[in-house]
Formats: sequence, structure tokens, C-alpha cells
Amino acid sequence: MPRLLPTRPVPDFTVRLIDGGQFQLSQRLGDNFTLLLFYRGAHCPICKMQVRELQRKLNDFAKRGVTVVAISMDNKARAQKSMEEWEIGELLLGYGLTEDTARQLDLYISSGRPGSEEPRIFSEPAMLLVKPDRSLYFASIQSMPFTRPPLDQLLQGIDYALDHDYPARGALAPSN
Repeated sequence: MPRLLPTRPVPDFTVRLIDGGQFQLSQRLGDNFTLLLFYRGAHCPICKMQVRELQRKLNDFAKRGVTVVAISMDNKARAQKSMEEWEIGELLLGYGLTEDTARQLDLYISSGRPGSEEPRIFSEPAMLLVKPDRSLYFASIQSMPFTRPPLDQLLQGIDYALDHDYPARGALAPSN
């Protein structure tokens, strides 16, 4: 059973940012939502496309009162490489997510394939949309790198949620 359920608190955590600062969830919550985009790392070409698209849509999220951060388990050098090669200088880019924190956030964890550019361990992609009270509103947690939720659809969903005071769904915990 997942630990994260909609309407329940998302664990507070802190990661370093490539700009030298830090991102602590409880200290950087957006006016309406915070989008936590977890990406696999510098080795992932699909992540590159997704994170670059996120960079292009930062203003769209900001207009909706959404704080956005992209986070990986990469070390600083790999995160710096992503920032430079992917041209994502405006996006908050967090690195050094620990395995323990990734598991608390229900992320899938993979081990690097021998002979690949993959690090020893890394998290698979996920998007968490967190409300200002730190409760989970939306989660897309993946075990594979492909088939990411389109950001335009997420923006449309945010619009609908804000316009209609739409509640978080999927919050019914299993009965014992």
C-alpha cells in the first residue's frame, strides 16, 4: 500500500539547489500548489525533454500560483551537467535526493545497468502536486521512464481544480 495518499501530508524534505540554495518543501509552498517533478537524472533523454518543457512552461505555472521544482538523486556534478546541457537555468533544480527520502515519497528506485551512464541508484519519474497545507493533491508515480503525463493537461487540470474547488481524489484508504 502506498504511504502517500491524497489529502494526507507529504513528508517534508530538503534538497540542495544547483544555484547554491536549498529547497525545503515546507518553506517553498506555492500559493495554490507546489509541483514536485522527480526526474531520473542526467542520463535520461526523456527527462531532458520533460524538464525542458517544464522550463518553457514556468510562467504558465507561476500564473496559477504554482511553485515548481525538478529534483533528482543525481550528485551536484551530474545536476550541473543537466542544467547546462539541457539549458534549464531558470528552473529550480534540486539534486542529492536521498534514497530514504525517495522511498518516503513512494518513488520507484532502480539500479544502474552495467556499462550505461546510469548512476548506481536513481529514482524513476514522478510528479506530485502538493497543496499549501502540504497535503497531496495529485500523484503520478512511474516505474518506467516512458509515458509521462503531458504538462498541458496538468495545467488544464489545475485550472479546473481552482475554478471548481475540485477535491483531491483517491483519498479513500483501504479498510482493514
